[in-house]
Amino acid sequence: MNAAPFLSALLDALTAEKLEAVLIGNAAAAVLGAPVTTLDFDFMFRDTVANLAKLKRVAKRLDAVILRPFYPVSRLYRMTADSSGLQADFMPVIHGVRSFESLRSRAVAIEIDGRKVIVAALDDVIASKRAAGRERDLAVLPILERTAALLRGQAAAAAPTTATRNPPGGRRGRAKKQDR
Repeated sequence: MNAAPFLSALLDALTAEKLEAVLIGNAAAAVLGAPVTTLDFDFMFRDTVANLAKLKRVAKRLDAVILRPFYPVSRLYRMTADSSGLQADFMPVIHGVRSFESLRSRAVAIEIDGRKVIVAALDDVIASKRAAGRERDLAVLPILERTAALLRGQAAAAAPTTATRNPPGGRRGRAKKQDR
């Protein structure tokens, strides 16, 4: 099953309603390159009256409904569309992350099929799964941690070196001042 059409439709609706949300969970990890799969999309968003109204309009655009499943002390908003099979969870609070603002400050904007999606940093996905402590989250941690290490290694290899090299003429330090 290809989840791209679901994500594209969801991103179109989020953009149309101007609802800022950060993709989290396994979907975020997969977008960032982790070899994981998922059946739904998880987002963190700011819990405001205006954003809840926007979320309702997003659901209407997608012919979906918003449910409030009972989980102990959960503030989860689950959007489902029976006609398409779409499922997306929107959470104002997630384990291991202090606030939407802190998550957003480390997130990256990625383009998928010409649509912008804000994706949580892989380290934040890992922290959230570790803090949640659910068996299914703990099971995927080794894969996510290996992926994060590989990505850090690639970033370090691509970064320009700052080592001081001998300038022409063999002198180190300040370059020779030229007359004008």
